[in-house]
Amino acid sequence: MSDSTFLTQDAYDRLTSELEELSTKGREEIAKRIEAAREEGDLRENGGYHAAKDEQGKQEARIRTLQSLLKDAVVGEAPELDGTVQSGTVVTALVLGDEERFLLGSREIAGGTDLDVYSEKSPLGAAILGLSEGESTTYEAPNGKQIPVEIVKVESFEG
Repeated sequence: MSDSTFLTQDAYDRLTSELEELSTKGREEIAKRIEAAREEGDLRENGGYHAAKDEQGKQEARIRTLQSLLKDAVVGEAPELDGTVQSGTVVTALVLGDEERFLLGSREIAGGTDLDVYSEKSPLGAAILGLSEGESTTYEAPNGKQIPVEIVKVESFEG
């Protein structure tokens, strides 16, 4: 389960719909655009063709990302709150003395919220995972500096 991602049922359903749309209609539409552009002639000078091929590559990458995410997803309700930081919780923490409020988990969970999202695998996420309200730790920033963090509050994500 270490590579699994927690998703709410709503997030899982939303991502499954997106995957279905991209895998069917999305692929058909991009194939039609590529074929139409190909019929315009010389492919070396055909901006529409190259743009469509580029979009196709991005779309296929998104399909692979969604397939992987959904295959390994743990779907359920937001975790039961016991005051500890876990995937799918909203954390209020003092980071370098500044209060920050963010969701710990996959950015795919956040949907339309304006919360910042940190992965459990990020330096911050890995450092605070399992900590309780009132506990402190440090994590190493990409520049090598040690960043102090204190957990102020842990809430359930209602997205």
